[in-house]
Amino acid sequence: MRVLWWIRRDLRVADNEALAAAAAADELIPWFCAGDGDDGAWEPGAASRWWLHHSLAALAGELEARGSQLVLAPAGGGTLAALRKAVAVYKPDFVYCGRRYEPAQLALAAAVEAAGIPLTTFGGALLREPDALRTGAGAPYSVFTPYWRAFMRGPAFAKARPAPRALPPLPAARYAGARLKDLGLLPRAKWDAGLAAAWTPGAAGAAAMLAAFQADAASAYEAGRDVPARQGTSRLSPHLAFGEVSPRAVWQELLAPFAGKAVPAGVAAYLRQLVWRDFAAQLLVHNPHAQDTALKPAYDRFPWEKAGKVYDQRLSAWQRGLTGYPIVDAGMRELWHTGWMHNRVRMIVASFLVKHLLLPWQEGARWFWDTLVDADLANNSFGWQWSAGSGADAAPYFRVFNPIIQRKKFDADGAYVRRWVPECGTATYPAPIVDHDAARLTALKAYDRFKALK
Repeated sequence: MRVLWWIRRDLRVADNEALAAAAAADELIPWFCAGDGDDGAWEPGAASRWWLHHSLAALAGELEARGSQLVLAPAGGGTLAALRKAVAVYKPDFVYCGRRYEPAQLALAAAVEAAGIPLTTFGGALLREPDALRTGAGAPYSVFTPYWRAFMRGPAFAKARPAPRALPPLPAARYAGARLKDLGLLPRAKWDAGLAAAWTPGAAGAAAMLAAFQADAASAYEAGRDVPARQGTSRLSPHLAFGEVSPRAVWQELLAPFAGKAVPAGVAAYLRQLVWRDFAAQLLVHNPHAQDTALKPAYDRFPWEKAGKVYDQRLSAWQRGLTGYPIVDAGMRELWHTGWMHNRVRMIVASFLVKHLLLPWQEGARWFWDTLVDADLANNSFGWQWSAGSGADAAPYFRVFNPIIQRKKFDADGAYVRRWVPECGTATYPAPIVDHDAARLTALKAYDRFKALK
């Protein structure tokens, strides 16, 4: 039996359902296509492409160590056309792949099946599939807390699979594949030094990050996750986004030390965040419009700032970390330099954009999409909609974070701001682009106008 393993966002050999099934074949083709145009309006951003390049390099090494080889489709064109060519050359009995849940990727898988390609899909990107949980009325969940309760009532997970020691060989058929450097994933201008210093893409990097989190921060996560200067979060989000580690493996690894014992509140709080990933994915599957527009359609009529000079100036200041609010600017500079931002600060900068500056959440979602190494369509869209008030379990629009108080509360000693905004407190640091009290009142008036429109 010959199997082509179509690699998508499951760049790992351990606990990979599609690979585990494919490894039973006589011949195996681990095949990846960058797929120009596959993601519709949400093509991978620059930071994601940087991560993908290095993650593919790491995966290639893991495959070679097991007697296999990563086969790359030539650059240019969509995955469907490239997959047709690969199938024509290799003539596999089956094509196996892991599932993806973005609207464009669901459409791609459907198109592959419609083309007559013998496709079988496997789970593993989530803890539970998007249709695994339903309300008593048979509808998808739209509120997280009841989803969480239903999730925890669900069956226990199967044990995470270890990586296979060896893999079947490639067939002898000739395929004109590409070299990794020819995919053009890396930036032409060398702006990525900060990313390289902060991250180790690949399964080994994921394992090291998980081990460090478990040893140092997991038990204290509930409190530590709110302090941006502290290594209090897992920083596993990009590794999960690219499938370098399965959420099931993370779940089981974190619970392993507490078999038969009480689970620390910090570990339980982190596991709840893993379940939020599943919740966001099932929201997007059942509400595909929410990738671009409000989950609650009425919010598409919210009176945002009109396009023009002020709009452009405010957006640019926010993107560059020059708002005059130190904790906002620190977060935006951390994002630009490392491709990541602490979760508490993500909430602060998002609130500032949509409420202090009255700029639409889509602007923030687009900027995050291009600059985050952990960019994930469901998490990104619904994280921003939470701040804008238009999503599931959203913060009410009249809740406006005060960035001055947020800094005092979560960066009391100033360590985070000093790292990313060293000129804070000097004559070179800009004055605030808006006054907090005035901006808050403007936001509340906009909310009042919006309520009148509903």
